[in-house]
Amino acid sequence: MPVPVGVIRLPRGPEGPGRGFSPTSPRFQALLGAEEAGGTTATIQGVRASLRERYLRGLGAARGRPTQFCLRAGVRVDAVFGAADVEAVAVQVDALRTPLGVQAAALLRCTDVLAYSFLLD
Repeated sequence: MPVPVGVIRLPRGPEGPGRGFSPTSPRFQALLGAEEAGGTTATIQGVRASLRERYLRGLGAARGRPTQFCLRAGVRVDAVFGAADVEAVAVQVDALRTPLGVQAAALLRCTDVLAYSFLLD
């Protein structure tokens, strides 16, 4: 029996005016400030590269961590975080514990996930 291998795809960077960032976040405001202050393309690219690296490190650190997801209709489920896809459409999880039972592996649609938090080990 082949051993399953986890796959983490790299997300796309923020293109356009702040795609992927909350307009009220301090990081987004810093990026806008660099653009409005006449920042060079290299400066703006550096800021975006730094944000992307932090996001990827966060995804890497999340792999294998116990996580609680709050879904629509007030449903809360526990799972082990696996990976997120490029377009942030789905999150792959293992050992998904639902009110109906345990699923060995599953994909959660990001449109159904309201919030998630990592549980202490």
